[in-house]
Amino acid sequence: MVSQEQRRRQLAREKFLRQQQRRTQARRKARTRNAVIASVLGVVLVGSLALYTTGTLKGDDDKSNAGAEVTPSAEPTSKAPDPCDKPAKGEVESMSWKKEPAMTIDKSAKYTMKLATTCGDIDIDLKASAAPHTVNSFNFLAGKGYFDHTTCHRLTTNGIYVLQCGDPTGNGTGGPGYTIPDENLKDKSLKGDTYPKGTVAMANQFDASSGQGRNSGGSQFFLVYEDSPLPPNYTPFGTVSEAGMKVLTKIAKAGENTGAGDGAPNATVVINKATVSES
Repeated sequence: MVSQEQRRRQLAREKFLRQQQRRTQARRKARTRNAVIASVLGVVLVGSLALYTTGTLKGDDDKSNAGAEVTPSAEPTSKAPDPCDKPAKGEVESMSWKKEPAMTIDKSAKYTMKLATTCGDIDIDLKASAAPHTVNSFNFLAGKGYFDHTTCHRLTTNGIYVLQCGDPTGNGTGGPGYTIPDENLKDKSLKGDTYPKGTVAMANQFDASSGQGRNSGGSQFFLVYEDSPLPPNYTPFGTVSEAGMKVLTKIAKAGENTGAGDGAPNATVVINKATVSES
């Protein structure tokens, strides 16, 4: 006998997989369209124009644009009041690297990441020993100011409950130019194909329908503000503090701009400054 809760989780997972498949198809169509445009104009298009965090959590197939994702378009609805402050002065700097940075963190040490956002500070305890490549990458990128002044471009409020950030383009197509391997996919917290509230995990290019796209994380990541039924395909590398969860809850309550449960946050969520510290 399948319980109502098990059935709910099953339906949520099936819905998520359908979304991934639709977005994968949309990305393929967009790439084909872009190739045609390039041949007609005689120019080289840089980067792909399509995809979703593949859904949450997906990124661009182009390794020069690692970790990219595109929020699906929809008719905007009336916005809820913005609960956040105006962004600090400054602009996103365009940065890209050809390869993953050299390992500089101490895998046995404790690290924390602070996202000073327009909606409040979000502190995250990082899992350096379990996800060293991921934590090392964030330490590198934060030190370069890569995340400063970037927006959190995606909020899901139906089926899965995440805020997605880390894209300097602000539209889901950005990445640092390199990819990092999947890590910690057997974390003991990921029970029953669920990413628990407070988890911070990597977006990537993995396509569950084809099994392609492993080890494709870039800079985009998502913060889970309610338990979310997801298969363990996304590197969990941190946990949000209690105070940070209050900030996430405030952002989630403001909703997203499509009314369909998956779009840009109504709240103006900008990371004014990101820092990683050894504690």
